[in-house]
Amino acid sequence: MKLNNESLKDSAFWEKAGITLPQFDRRKMIAATKVGAKWVHFGAGNIFRAFPAALMQRILDEGLETTGIVVAEGYDGEIKDKAFTAFDNLTVCVTLKSDGTTEKKIIGSVAHSLRMDTELLYLKEVFAYPSLQMASFTITEKGYSLKGRDGTFFPEIADDLKTGPVLDSLKSYLGRIASLLHERYIREALPITMVSMDNCSHNGDILFAAMETIAKGWVENKKADSGFLDYVRDKNRVSFPWSMIDKITPRPDDSVREMLTACGLEDMQGIITKKNTYIAPFVNAEETQYLIIEDSFPNGKPALEKAGVLFTDRETVDRVERMKVCTCLNPLHTALAVFGCLLGYTRISEEMKDEDLVNLIKGVGYIEGLPVVTDPGIIKPKEFIDQVINVRLPNPFMPDAPQRIAMDTSLKIPIRFGETLKAYLKTGKNCADLKYIPLVFAGWLRYLLGIDDQGKPFDVSPDPQLESLCAALGGISLGQTGPFHSKLEPILSKSLFFGVNLYEAGLGGKVETLFTKMLACSGAVRRVLKEE
Repeated sequence: MKLNNESLKDSAFWEKAGITLPQFDRRKMIAATKVGAKWVHFGAGNIFRAFPAALMQRILDEGLETTGIVVAEGYDGEIKDKAFTAFDNLTVCVTLKSDGTTEKKIIGSVAHSLRMDTELLYLKEVFAYPSLQMASFTITEKGYSLKGRDGTFFPEIADDLKTGPVLDSLKSYLGRIASLLHERYIREALPITMVSMDNCSHNGDILFAAMETIAKGWVENKKADSGFLDYVRDKNRVSFPWSMIDKITPRPDDSVREMLTACGLEDMQGIITKKNTYIAPFVNAEETQYLIIEDSFPNGKPALEKAGVLFTDRETVDRVERMKVCTCLNPLHTALAVFGCLLGYTRISEEMKDEDLVNLIKGVGYIEGLPVVTDPGIIKPKEFIDQVINVRLPNPFMPDAPQRIAMDTSLKIPIRFGETLKAYLKTGKNCADLKYIPLVFAGWLRYLLGIDDQGKPFDVSPDPQLESLCAALGGISLGQTGPFHSKLEPILSKSLFFGVNLYEAGLGGKVETLFTKMLACSGAVRRVLKEE
């Protein structure tokens, strides 16, 4: 059976396959969206299909909304062509539960899918609808960038600033989005909410800064009147709320493809696009999910609170993010990443069968993190960690690898651990008493040598600071006894890497000692984990 509109009519097949169908009239939904869309989403990747699209599916199933989502892909057009158009905008969503069971359903909440390089006319029309309430984004943090590392605008952005809001002539993703906003502005400055759902701190501000910069450039270049800049800055007209999203959505997994094929579905093979995007007619994701959004919607919003989305104030969104990123999830992930690579693991779920590693992340989270955790009020930190350790990380269906999570660790540690150290120092608690967090730091330095605990070389994951860090640690090898102070001090003293100077925090010497112990011989990393 092929996945398309026609096949949905064969309810007996889908029931036998254990796949739940949409519970609404999809034809009517598509027609209603065509003339009165409420929600446009930018970024048609796996997280969108498994989370925001599934949320809309739920409220459509319950009869709480009559329109669906218009999704626009502006980076990789092959996603639209091969994962949406080829399957009538339908997706098989497979929820992978920690108890080994799965839940399978057809997501049919996408009414229209568009490529921003060739199909802008309807998108322009949608942005002129008074009905449009929100535009949301999952385009990754780098998708909001206007400038390169040298501080100058990317060429396509520079060109777009000179061109002005002429949609068909613009080259950049963000320029086109700003032009769509301008379309809404010239239609009596209709209100809208621009919701970044990307996993980056204060994401709404990042999106706002991009739109404001482009609007300001157009005004200065006399390509738009000053009222457009005022419109972008008017929170009662255009709001840019903060949000916190949390749901693990790995690449389409072969075991899921095999399961769906065994159910009788055809053409379920995965695709790697020319831009190296991994897609398939299905998505696989964990069951646990959180979406917390600042409640700032000047034109109203879909009934997403009925699907579990938490709407709150900006300060609470910030506290939820800090709780997750600085204490309850991300530090645990980083600890598992570096030690997983050292100990030869390729899946996080397998690491969760390792008593030493479980004890490590429990120490990082419960013992050293919770005493200074940011409590958001709407989610209990301890319960969040309980779910992470007991349900999410051990999930055997989640094919997440420590090697992937270890990417860019030098950028992650200052936030994931440095904020905890700052909290200890601010509250007068003694950082020198910590033992699990410095163990992670020592493990990261040991990991950077690219030699596992058995003495075998491995590929260190990409990191923007990798070259300089490896140069600083050059000459250190397994079996050496130190001392290594002269090589470690330039690293451990930098707040760039740890958020604080570890010597001033009373941890520098401890990290040096642990690092030295881990270098003693093959098996020394395991021995230190057991001892500590």
